[in-house]
Amino acid sequence: MTPTTYSVHSTPIGDILLVHSPDGLVACQVMHAPLDHVLEPLAHELRSIPHHDADAGRMAAAQIDEYFAGARREFDLELDWRLAHGFTVSALKAVCEVPYGETASYAEVAALAGSPRAHRAVGTACRTTPFSVVVPVHRVVRADGSIGEYGGYPEIKRFLLDLESRGSLRLNSRDPE
Repeated sequence: MTPTTYSVHSTPIGDILLVHSPDGLVACQVMHAPLDHVLEPLAHELRSIPHHDADAGRMAAAQIDEYFAGARREFDLELDWRLAHGFTVSALKAVCEVPYGETASYAEVAALAGSPRAHRAVGTACRTTPFSVVVPVHRVVRADGSIGEYGGYPEIKRFLLDLESRGSLRLNSRDPE
């Protein structure tokens, strides 16, 4: 049992819980409930209670801040995949291939993950990701182009897609014609 630590970081979409182990980031979750309500199910899954350490999430917090400031388009963090299993890992790694400012359908991500018919499993992987924001599941949309629910918070998904859209426009405006 590897020890885990946590910190809470404030962002434009709300507080984010960052859980770390010596192997990397274990979880990055937008908190929609009080801390103890969010930590309890994580502690159950981890089979240990993470201990508070404000410094543990410093690198992740800095990269998240850069992302929200429009200065970062992908994250460079070691991820500890212990909370993801089976096809979920393949699906989430495929999600990481969707470029900043772009979207892909659940079916397209399933194909990237090597299981073209597993679009529903991709949806489940996105809904249950331990790595909100850092693994850009917000870039995965329905086949008809609608954005979907984002774990019941479509306004957060819209915010993230709009943020990246504005960032892509700034990036393209610097390109020579």
